[in-house]
Amino acid sequence: MQYIATFDAGTTAVKGVLVDLEGRAAVSQSVDIPTLAEDGRQEQDPQTWWDALRTIFRAFTAAVSPADILAVVMSGQMQDLILLDGGLRPVGTAILYSDGRAVEEAQALETAYGAERFLQVTGNRCDGSLPLPKLMWVKKHRPELYARTAHVLISSKDYLIARLTGVCCGDVTACSTAGAMDIRQKRWDGELLSAAGVSPELFPALYASHQQAGSVLPEAAEACGCLPGTPVYAGIGDAGATTLASGIARPGQYNINLGTSGWVATVSDAPLAADAGVFNLAAAPEGCYINVVPFLNAGNVHRWISGVFSGPERQAAGGVDYENAAALLAASEPGSHGVLFLPYLVGERFPVLDPDIRGGYVGLTPQTTAADLARACLEGVAFSIRQGLEQLATRPEEISVIGGGGREAVWCRILANVLGREIAVFRNAELLPSLAVSSVALLAMGEISSYTQFTDALRSGENSVLYKPDPETRRLYDRAYRRYCRLYPALKNTFET
Repeated sequence: MQYIATFDAGTTAVKGVLVDLEGRAAVSQSVDIPTLAEDGRQEQDPQTWWDALRTIFRAFTAAVSPADILAVVMSGQMQDLILLDGGLRPVGTAILYSDGRAVEEAQALETAYGAERFLQVTGNRCDGSLPLPKLMWVKKHRPELYARTAHVLISSKDYLIARLTGVCCGDVTACSTAGAMDIRQKRWDGELLSAAGVSPELFPALYASHQQAGSVLPEAAEACGCLPGTPVYAGIGDAGATTLASGIARPGQYNINLGTSGWVATVSDAPLAADAGVFNLAAAPEGCYINVVPFLNAGNVHRWISGVFSGPERQAAGGVDYENAAALLAASEPGSHGVLFLPYLVGERFPVLDPDIRGGYVGLTPQTTAADLARACLEGVAFSIRQGLEQLATRPEEISVIGGGGREAVWCRILANVLGREIAVFRNAELLPSLAVSSVALLAMGEISSYTQFTDALRSGENSVLYKPDPETRRLYDRAYRRYCRLYPALKNTFET
């Protein structure tokens, strides 16, 4: 049996899955990673990523022969600032994507380069969380670190690739988040870097995800227990891996991620207007762009209402009784007997941009039940997602759902009826990102002909559960949706300070 070693260097852990050529997991392991958080700043020590990868790799080679591992490929957190010296040693800690310290530098960059020009070139707006403004921050506030810097990397996986191969590179998906790449030309923009006052020579070579970055060096092989010369591919930033894992490869295909917060993602043949709340990334398939619209309220709404209806003992322990909420949802009826819920518990950024708005019920009567209240919450999130999708240019033809919310069957049926489209929820969702990463190597090795071959296989009946809309329920939700769309305009002034 032959395998691909896949890794995901995420924010909370490095995860590894040894995947065979048929897409089966042979070995999996995860090592937690600490974050250094202080005064709103978010940093990690790259050495912890390397230590975790070595631990996982040795678990792989304890289970299978190193000779049977054909390739190494990774995904990883994006929008980081990782500084290395000439010996590829970290210059201080990595500044994470969630660290927005460089607000002043972002404003200065917009002034020097032009805000609209920045948007046109990078596909996104300039803010203090982007690596380029953060590099400007380091140059200004930590000049001794900047003086030692010979290489800048944008993704955690790229540091691991550098340790394995001695090559500094980045894939175009992850590097789309740098605030320095021309998203259409797939190259670093020299005039933008000049406006920032930094040298283009610091930035890594840009590769397609399936290009080989290099081969495992003898010293790295000894540290990891693998064979020297094992091919290492450029891999893909975590959002690109998630997009592939959600079955998206062509325009008209959409994915809804129902995590604590969530997003709607699709691909297109051009970056979308960022003023609609869209974040644009270059996709792994050539000629495609990932268009991501994040929203704040998704699984947090489900957790909140489940907590409300948890028993007092569970509440006192700080837990959530999802089983009780599931029983209420199972007993509920579409439309929640006229009860509507505006789901903006923590404000919202899409489909409306309003940090001050909050959630609220409308339509309560003496006959309203706990089941109505529970279902109205999930219907409210579905209506919000529909409102967001209607603001995007391409009408959804296929929709998939990932994230914890996909485990609630009632919610999936609600989404199918509210959106009027079949919803695909993939089986073995926890394995899909690793399979998506392995598809990068499979394409490079000629085992598959295109990314669509992988994503189309995900949508087969054996790999997904399909929820189809019911015509009568859909008509009921169409009427309720028209009422829902009047809620925010009616309530938004209520929360103004």
